[in-house]
Amino acid sequence: MERLHFHHELENLKITVLNMAAQTRDAFENAISAYVRRDSDLAQQVIDGDRHINQIEVDVDKRALRLLALEQPMARDLRMIIGNMKISNELERIADQAVNISERSLFLSQYPPLEETAAMDRLMETSRTMLKQAIACLRDLDAQAARAVRKMDDQADEHTLQVLKSLIELMVADAPAIDKRRDKTRRSIQTIIISRCLERVGDLSTNIGEHVAFIVEGINIKHQKIQEEDGEI
Repeated sequence: MERLHFHHELENLKITVLNMAAQTRDAFENAISAYVRRDSDLAQQVIDGDRHINQIEVDVDKRALRLLALEQPMARDLRMIIGNMKISNELERIADQAVNISERSLFLSQYPPLEETAAMDRLMETSRTMLKQAIACLRDLDAQAARAVRKMDDQADEHTLQVLKSLIELMVADAPAIDKRRDKTRRSIQTIIISRCLERVGDLSTNIGEHVAFIVEGINIKHQKIQEEDGEI
């Protein structure tokens, strides 16, 4: 009976984290939409909703600590509890990045849009894909899928660099008046910050994949080279 209760509580912990993941994904998707569509109402909705995601993280910690204190789990059950605590922390940080994007979008919506860059579009799509795949591998406890998320991180880094280069070029280009040049610089800086937030979501999604691999295999792949995982070294 005691073990049945333990596994019931462990299942509730997993469900809570998956619910948090779904809400975090929605917040991130809405933040991107607010930026692209210049939708200040949607941006404010993301900002206001962050408190709820924070509260879920607190709930996850309470559930996990209770299981650790009362049940003294071993092996995979122990990894499951610790891994879900770490994953909830990564999700909360992703939600924070969604808030950061939304706050910058509120500022940008007050000014004419900058020229669109293909690198920013690619960065948004890559970070969205990484988060979706990280959540999928968490749901399915798929270590191989978790490793696939890691391999996308270099793409996100490269897209971020390209966005930075294009916006620096835009800032140094001649503007007809000082005030317009100043406004263009401000908008460019805010957009650079958004690109950094997107890249950071990719990093945090990679972390989620690494935690999933630890839960499933009991192996810490955080500092393991990707070539080693593929058997190339």
